[in-house]
Amino acid sequence: MPPDSSVKIHSQEQEVVIALGSNVGNRIDNFNEALRLMKKAGVNVKRHACLYETAPAYVTNQPHFLNSAVRAVTKHGPHELLGVLKKIEKDMGRTDGLRYGPRPIDLDILFYGKIKISSDILTIPHERIWERPFVMAPLMDLLGSAVDSDTVACWHSFSGHPSGLSETWERLGGESLIGKEGMKRVLPVGNGLLDCSEKTYVMGILNLTPDSFSDGGKFQSVESAVSQVSMMIAEGADIIDIGAQSTRPMASLISVEEELNRLIPVLEAVLRMPEVIADLKVPYVAMHMRGDPSSMQNSENLQYNNVCKQIASELYLRVRDAELSGIPAWRIIVDPGVGFSKKSEDNLDILMGLPDIRAEFAKNSLAISHAPILIGPSRKRFLGHICSCPAANDRDPATVAAVTASVLGGANIVRVHNVRDNLQAVKLCDAILRRKVSHMK
Repeated sequence: MPPDSSVKIHSQEQEVVIALGSNVGNRIDNFNEALRLMKKAGVNVKRHACLYETAPAYVTNQPHFLNSAVRAVTKHGPHELLGVLKKIEKDMGRTDGLRYGPRPIDLDILFYGKIKISSDILTIPHERIWERPFVMAPLMDLLGSAVDSDTVACWHSFSGHPSGLSETWERLGGESLIGKEGMKRVLPVGNGLLDCSEKTYVMGILNLTPDSFSDGGKFQSVESAVSQVSMMIAEGADIIDIGAQSTRPMASLISVEEELNRLIPVLEAVLRMPEVIADLKVPYVAMHMRGDPSSMQNSENLQYNNVCKQIASELYLRVRDAELSGIPAWRIIVDPGVGFSKKSEDNLDILMGLPDIRAEFAKNSLAISHAPILIGPSRKRFLGHICSCPAANDRDPATVAAVTASVLGGANIVRVHNVRDNLQAVKLCDAILRRKVSHMK
């Protein structure tokens, strides 16, 4: 379609792609506020890219940026949308300072429907998409190999390359750029950023329940719970998972009030520890399970034709609901749910099939295919079944083996009871993976 600076569309919603950048102040808070103001102004986000910390371009003597992008729908015309975004930038403190210089928020329209626009103040597609890895990486995240074929074909044609966006991204360096100093794919936790390309993170388990299968009843007092958290941190845990509702098979669901009564006293005590981040801007873990703990092992919930494919498909629906409710993809962790509505052989297929799960996610969303994968095999019944260990506390060696398989297969976070032993396995696996990468260069 030829360039048209007079396009005015108000009667129907149009899909738009908007890039976000920030390097002044609390960058995550800036993103959250920008998304809130966009929604308030009639720009409704439907899909989020991952989050990237990137070195500054053009003007290099300034702090690192956070960059991402969103797909949204709006009834604003192109120039009206530009005005809306510029007002948000101004309201959030951006001034007409140095071009490409520091800013609390930067909002750029990358695409508007399937049209090209060229005016004195607006060019669509954005003229510098193709030279900027920090724009191309989030843009690629918004694609899915099996969805939006017409829109994606249009984006490809705008790129000016026969193979479209994928060719352009690969020409810039593609996935080989991720994890280097100039561009890291990160997960915000509190006021910090986790780089899952840097290491595998170990999540220590603290059960406050009287009936958990492994350690039920051990940590019901505040003092014993805080002591256990302190020990896990000393042993090297990166994250602490505090649970107040048992999810063992046939566990009874408790009320929200009872769960909070178990959780809040311990949480308040733990947050007084200087080692723990007190600002609860926590990620959202989307875990696969059919039914609930009382019904998850019923025969109808254990039927799979292709367990990895079906897990990815069912889990993606949960992720999409979370994203549409306002949880950005950059805060989402996916958990295939080892031991939840799975037979022993299904759990083994998961441990072997993490790349297949990622590939299935990629059909719908490249961003979700890049989300950190959490695996929690610790002391679970399938390990006891395979290794003839009826007592949960005797399953630590099998847990170490399952964690090893998980990390080598692509897990980014492992959830364990025994932090010390599993941390050693994780460190060895990370060293093997780094060595593998060095041989590929």
